[in-house]
Amino acid sequence: MDEYLEELKEEMHKPLKRLRQDLARVRTGRASLAVLDNIRVDYYGSPTPLSGVASMSVPEPRLIMVKPWDITMLGAIEKAIGSSNLGITPQNDGKVIRLGFPELTGDRRRDLVRQIKEMGEQSKVAVRNVRRDYNEVFKGMQKDGDVTEDVLKRTLDVVQTMTNEHCAQVDDIVASKETEILEI
Repeated sequence: MDEYLEELKEEMHKPLKRLRQDLARVRTGRASLAVLDNIRVDYYGSPTPLSGVASMSVPEPRLIMVKPWDITMLGAIEKAIGSSNLGITPQNDGKVIRLGFPELTGDRRRDLVRQIKEMGEQSKVAVRNVRRDYNEVFKGMQKDGDVTEDVLKRTLDVVQTMTNEHCAQVDDIVASKETEILEI
């Protein structure tokens, strides 16, 4: 039974991990290298992550600098960033590419908060789906006579407690990101 509970815990961590990754890509008014994670650059015919062809830094709160290791890649990097849906226009000076993050408007902040709350709800649904799947497994074990009714009840209580804890963590993660977005 303990091995099932360990599996359950791992499965419930997956939606949290995914939520953190998704929220890191949400563009706030502050520069973050995580927004560039999904950008692929055509590097001699093969799509390569941006971090594989350039060094990136955040010298100022609203600026990302991308410095390619091979200057000939400047155009390809600029094109890849420009064609992504970041909503940021890259500025190329011949040596580095600068990405300036404009201040978010009040309406845009509210839209982003709504989006991240929706992401949080999707994560909670994923956690609850894991709970449902494992509850079915445990109930099946009880039907087969592998566990007693008392053990089943205790196990279901443990599963519910774990679900509540993970849903509370989702709320904390979303609240933290909401604070970051609403910060002026």
